[in-house]
Amino acid sequence: MKMVEKSKILEYAKEVLEREAQALKVLENSLEGSFTEVVKVILDTLDNGGRVIVMGVGKSGIVGRKIAATMSSVGIPCYFVHADEALHGDLGMVTRKDVVFAISHSGKTEELLAAIRHVKQFGNHIIAITKSDDNPLAEMADITLCTYVENEADHMNVAPTASSTTTLALGDALAITIARIRGFDKSDFLKLHPGGALGNTLKEVVNNM
Repeated sequence: MKMVEKSKILEYAKEVLEREAQALKVLENSLEGSFTEVVKVILDTLDNGGRVIVMGVGKSGIVGRKIAATMSSVGIPCYFVHADEALHGDLGMVTRKDVVFAISHSGKTEELLAAIRHVKQFGNHIIAITKSDDNPLAEMADITLCTYVENEADHMNVAPTASSTTTLALGDALAITIARIRGFDKSDFLKLHPGGALGNTLKEVVNNM
């Protein structure tokens, strides 16, 4: 194995973190009306008995699963549906009342585009999360949330790093914003997360409130 100086190792690591931090700062400074629109759509969807469905494949799919898990943990009914499986029967998991998030950094993922074409026939709101509003997925969506990531954090500029980080952060921003608007508090969180160290900590906090 090639020997590398400790300073070089730290240099590589810090370079990645710096690039991802810069991408998050760009995202923060770029939040606009479309984010507000999406929040309103989700709130209306929940008020009408609908749910949030997240779709994606590959690394975007993995990030989508985490977004769905975070939303669920703060009281937003949310499910992840893999785009490939959607085309083989899992479209039945989507009801007409649901809002559907489609995640693809490039906006050109064929499997996802194929699934979303079918979802559009149901009449659902489609929210795209992608790098820009100039791609097939954005054109297909009702609202697009852009991450504005042009360069990844790796030395080859190909591995999903900065793009996946910003997408995940955008999902966190949506989940927590909606939770705060709905008045979701620690006692509510405890009802959905009674187990583990976090559940035990929350029990103590809630009991002392």
